[in-house]
Parts: sequence; structure tokens; C-alpha cells
Amino acid sequence: MKKLTFAMENYLEAIYELSGGTSGVRVSDISERMGVTKASVNSAMSTLASKGLITNEKYKEVYLTTAGLQQAKLTSKKHCTILEFFTDILDMEADIADLDACRIEHVISNDAIQAMEQFLQAYKSNNNINSNS
Repeated sequence: MKKLTFAMENYLEAIYELSGGTSGVRVSDISERMGVTKASVNSAMSTLASKGLITNEKYKEVYLTTAGLQQAKLTSKKHCTILEFFTDILDMEADIADLDACRIEHVISNDAIQAMEQFLQAYKSNNNINSNS
């Protein structure tokens, strides 16, 4: 599948987070979450539906397809890992870390995310050992 634009990945992530990955989401909720018009959401939903990432019928809720759910989970996981790294390791302010994570999640490699996850895991293990002594 052709790589999605940052905006399309953000829409998928918003649907995933609003739906918990299982239920449907209203266009108005996506619009509110992303701070865009309903017309912008409808346009994006048409694009995502044409790529087979969501099911979307006019005036009905939006649902992620299996492929859409997989893509949304990956983007969300990247966001969470980067955010955790920035806040726990770099001691960044949560608001700034969240904004930066949202930007970076689209361009960072899976290898870099994996390295961050391994570092976080080792860091937590070492700190648990050190705090128990």
C-alpha cells in the first residue's frame, strides 16, 4: 500500500483513539478532536475508504477495517513510545512532548521505535533494581 500522508495517519489515529479500536465514530467527534471542519473530515474519510482503511456510509459512523486498525495501532504505538521517551527519559514537558511526538511519529523508522522501546525497558529495569536497594 502506498504510504499515507501525515494527515491521513492522524485521522486514522483519531478514529482509533475515539473508537477504542472497536466501535464506530461520528464525523462530528473526529472533527472536534482534530479541530477541523466536518467537510474536511468527510473528504479525508472518502480518501481512507478508497484505500480500504475504513468503512464509511453517509450519515453513519466510521469504522476501521482490519488494515485500518493495523495502521492506526502502529501510528498510535509510535506516538506513545516517543511521548514516553521524551517525558520519562528527556524529562520534557508533557504538552511539548505530545506535540513533538505527533510530528515525529510519521517519519521515524520502526527500527528507531524498537530501539526506544528497548532503551525504555532497560531503563525501567535498572531503575527498579536501583530503587529496591
